[in-house]
Amino acid sequence: MGKVIEVKDVKTIFDNRVVHDGLNLSVNDGEIYGLLGPSGCGKTTLLREMVMLQKYNSGSIEVLGYKLSDIKDSEAAQLRREWGVLFQSGALFSSLSLKENIALPLVEYTDLSKEMIKEIVEFKINIVGLNSSDANLYPSQISGGMKKKAALARSLSMDPKLLLLDEPTSGLDPISAREFDALILKLRELLGLTIVMVSHDLQSIYDTLDSVAIIDDKKIIYEGSLDNISTLDNEFIRTFFRGAK
Repeated sequence: MGKVIEVKDVKTIFDNRVVHDGLNLSVNDGEIYGLLGPSGCGKTTLLREMVMLQKYNSGSIEVLGYKLSDIKDSEAAQLRREWGVLFQSGALFSSLSLKENIALPLVEYTDLSKEMIKEIVEFKINIVGLNSSDANLYPSQISGGMKKKAALARSLSMDPKLLLLDEPTSGLDPISAREFDALILKLRELLGLTIVMVSHDLQSIYDTLDSVAIIDDKKIIYEGSLDNISTLDNEFIRTFFRGAK
């Protein structure tokens, strides 16, 4: 099984404050991998570094075979087409309808015909569990769960190999959150995705993740499956997983 992401000895410093002090982890092809840890430990920062939205100070991050530290502009443009990112808020453009939001990457980055883009958008709307009639609605007209699905459809518009999700179930009611988890599992099977997810939703973590990396005190304190996690002697792990299955 090949490595989709490799993080080696990554250090991140903001205004003399050390956020990451030598992170090491690897994400395998086809797995759903979780980044966990206490608030402020740098989970979202690491996710942003993986998608070149933020710089790290030293170490290396390799994504889909590209080393991010010395990547050429043309390679960076190619790599951005090979991943999809779902931000915590959804980050939909309020002035665009759902179908226009989902079509945006295709309009910006491809030479596909309007007809072909329309077909792809219809397929993506359908695959995330939205109705065709939702396509003409605007973000202000839909629920939080529908916004997440629309944002997910947009992140899938370019047929990425890798999907990165930042707190995908935050702000959702329990039923919508479990629906979203089931959708993530379905899409992994259907599209052969590798998924990296920042989460603090315990139910989601147990229902979807194959492997986790736990960041605490600027380091990865655990990487692996959830099977034996409750036996680890760490305050965050004891508190977070208390009463878990």
